Amino acid sequence: MYAVIRTGGKQYRVAPGDVLKVEKLTSDSGLVEFSDVLAISGEAGSFESALEGAKVTGTILGQGRGDKILVFKFKRKKQYKRMQGHRQSFTEIKIGEISVNGKSFTA
Repeated sequence: MYAVIRTGGKQYRVAPGDVLKVEKLTSDSGLVEFSDVLAISGEAGSFESALEGAKVTGTILGQGRGDKILVFKFKRKKQYKRMQGHRQSFTEIKIGEISVNGKSFTA
């Protein structure tokens, strides 16, 4: 059982019990619900045809920042050098339930 969701401009394949890092989300209650579900598969090789009202729920485990990447720009013979660092913020989520058409799949 898995679902494909879209959040933060990216698509993720999730199953109940999975832990994943997505773009930073804000939630006061610690629960998050994804209603932008692209596909749901109950068993191997078949997909649900009607996705109206499909949702994926999860709990927020924590927030953090990823590893630092360095962006270095250099033009030789021109005395041009620029160094810039970047750390992307993320939210760690544990998927709890996938529900569609009255059926519910939990971890």
